[in-house]
Amino acid sequence: MAVRIPVRIVVLVLVVPLRLGWDALVVSGAFLRRALRPLGRALDRFGVQVLVPVARAVVLLAEGLATACWWLLRTLLYRPWVLLWRYLVVPVAVHGVATPAAWLYRTLLAPLGRGLARGTAWAYTRLLTPLGRGTGALLRAVLVRPWIALWRYVAVPVAAGTYRWVLTPVGHGLTRLARSAGKVLGTAFVLLDRGLPLLARGVGRLLRVLLVTPAVFLYRAVLTPLGRFLAVIGRELVDALAVAWRVAGHVSLAVGRVLRLLAHHLIGRPAAWFYRGVCTPVGHLVRDALWRPARQAAAEAGRAVSAALAAARATVSAARRDARRALFGGPREPEPVPGVPGRARNLGGAASRQTVPGAAAESEITP
Repeated sequence: MAVRIPVRIVVLVLVVPLRLGWDALVVSGAFLRRALRPLGRALDRFGVQVLVPVARAVVLLAEGLATACWWLLRTLLYRPWVLLWRYLVVPVAVHGVATPAAWLYRTLLAPLGRGLARGTAWAYTRLLTPLGRGTGALLRAVLVRPWIALWRYVAVPVAAGTYRWVLTPVGHGLTRLARSAGKVLGTAFVLLDRGLPLLARGVGRLLRVLLVTPAVFLYRAVLTPLGRFLAVIGRELVDALAVAWRVAGHVSLAVGRVLRLLAHHLIGRPAAWFYRGVCTPVGHLVRDALWRPARQAAAEAGRAVSAALAAARATVSAARRDARRALFGGPREPEPVPGVPGRARNLGGAASRQTVPGAAAESEITP
């Protein structure tokens, strides 16, 4: 208890600001998530509905341009060279170069080659083969046989005598020397085998007195009580952290509620009153006094401009019809059929009804 209460007080003082900061970060993250999620969805829809079709259109345009460029290059550069090679270079090379070359080969080069081959075979059989055999026999007699005799009658006896009279006695002496050295080393190993255990026992007792006994005393008398004390402190510290975290959560919740109430009374309610009492009447006044009259005036101005443009177009059309009539004359009048007045009158009425409006206006104006 003497350790638990101070530790919990200290941990609570240290943990409360951390918990408040953590809760503030959590609330900020939730606010940002709620605020940025619609923006992300809008960007997603914009990318899917605008950027992706634009990218596809750009890709299709690039593919079309690449295909057109490839077709153009193939048509302008590749096909002419292929046709030139196929129908000009190859026939000229075959009929202009290959045929004379074949005739030259059959007429001159083939007989000359056969004559050279026969002469070469005769020279090889009659000249080079006897010359080579004589040269081989001479080289064997001059170079090979003296070395064989030197090896057989000089090198082999000398090597045999050296092995028998020099190397064999030296080897026997070295063998006896190795046996003697082995006996001496065996004796030394036996002595070491008997002396090393005694030396190891002495060193072990010395190490036990100087190192093991102080280490055991230090572990039992110092480290064990210190570890138990630190274990108790650690458990109490962990429990204090858990309790302080829960208490800090309640404190953070209370602080959040207070801040929310303060924000509601200091910012939300004045803002709502300002919106309802000031912005809404001002907006209605602006809408009724300025926006609607301005929109109506703009609509009337647009209608007046449209009427003026329509009158101008009608005037220009009438001027064009008058100019065409002055240059090319009016429409041709139908001739009445003799003997049938009513029919002529009806045909005339139908013809007058089929004329263009300009002609009708001219007939009404002309006396």
